[in-house]
Amino acid sequence: MSEPTAPDPSELSYEQARDELVTIVQRLETGGTTLEESLTLWERGEALAEACQRWLDGARARLDPAQEAKGSKDAT
Repeated sequence: MSEPTAPDPSELSYEQARDELVTIVQRLETGGTTLEESLTLWERGEALAEACQRWLDGARARLDPAQEAKGSKDAT
């Protein structure tokens, strides 16, 4: 029986991607996986980290204009 395919990281919420990334890091830190499993986990972790960064970049892109608008209101 094969393992179910993990969802594409781009389809996950920030929290889902972050939580899965934490789990992967813990598994890699504790060891006990084969080289092939470690490489697969590492690749998945990289994809999850990229997805998290896209979420954070998107949030920053939304916050920066709001903060600039607030700053210009406060200066008047």
